[in-house]
Amino acid sequence: MKVAVYRVEHFNAAHRLHNPEWSDEKNQSVFGKCNNPNYHGHNYNLEVGVFGEIDPDTGYVYDLKALSDLIEEKVLNKLDHKNLNVDVAEFENLNPTAENIVVVIHDLLRSEINEKYELKIKLYETERNYVEYPV
Repeated sequence: MKVAVYRVEHFNAAHRLHNPEWSDEKNQSVFGKCNNPNYHGHNYNLEVGVFGEIDPDTGYVYDLKALSDLIEEKVLNKLDHKNLNVDVAEFENLNPTAENIVVVIHDLLRSEINEKYELKIKLYETERNYVEYPV
């Protein structure tokens, strides 16, 4: 019997969407306000889902306190109140779109969570825009 458990977190970060291979005009055309050279910020909402079998000894699929601590250590400490383009090594050569951010978050957590668990990340960039990985 597979069950999903979720932890919801929040972080704030700034970024600029920009492709250095393109002209300023093309970047502005494709990314619009998100290409502001002085960056812009979001209040991100993060949902982390872990899917697996219920442990008969604990009654847990995954200890949510342990998941909360892991998210804080691996994700929030790295991304919260940061300029993603400037402060986060993973985005040194990767455009920090919501799609790329969700994959980075997944990879940061996947390496720490046993492969017997499925992991799904949902990231809300705004109340109306979110991305999910994997699908």
